[in-house]
Amino acid sequence: MADLKYQSQAPAGRRAQEIDEGLRSYMLGVYNYMALGVAATAIITLFVASSPALLAVASSLKWVFFIGILGLGWFSPRLVFSNSAVVAHGAFWAYCALWGMGIAPMVGHYMGVSPGMVVQAFGIAAATFGATSLFGYVTKRSLSGLGTFFMIASIGIIIAMVVNAVFIGSIGFSLVVSIITVLLFAGITAYETQMIKEMYVEGDGSVTARGKSIFGAFMLYGSFITMFIHILNILGIMNSD
Repeated sequence: MADLKYQSQAPAGRRAQEIDEGLRSYMLGVYNYMALGVAATAIITLFVASSPALLAVASSLKWVFFIGILGLGWFSPRLVFSNSAVVAHGAFWAYCALWGMGIAPMVGHYMGVSPGMVVQAFGIAAATFGATSLFGYVTKRSLSGLGTFFMIASIGIIIAMVVNAVFIGSIGFSLVVSIITVLLFAGITAYETQMIKEMYVEGDGSVTARGKSIFGAFMLYGSFITMFIHILNILGIMNSD
């Protein structure tokens, strides 16, 4: 009886192991795409920030980049899952490029003030992202119920940033918004990681699997960059004279 029981459970055990290995490979693909996106953004940002002419252009087009980032973020599901590898990759790398050019004036400013501050902000963002993404991956608690709240809160944060940039111009208000944004996107990172994990299906074809990996990287990348720039803003304000 013991032998029969072992034989009946062994295939199920191997099946679970295969699923775990497939899931790990899938998540690794997501994080690899994201890491490449962050690296590409860093290269573009530093290149633009090193050229006064390019920096002036980037500063004058900041609202164009802002709208482009929001637009690509909104239409990303349709583009990534268009069954075209070219469109999916094009959307992701365009998103990374827009972020790189959009944050170049801010990063360039702080690189001139204190390069160590930029490195510190990146390190804090990476640690925060890693911790919250790990939580989202391992937690057994469903975070799906927070999706609506995160969407509404994100819209509120965007409106607050635009209002402050256009009408108020308050450093104190900017600090408060940045603190709330970092906390909000820490939660969003955990939520997105769990959602990306649950998107995994062992039997997905190569096109679908690639689309899910790029889409997952799209979401996590945006959350990481958002945390980074707001952590940098917090450090910049706190260290200002």
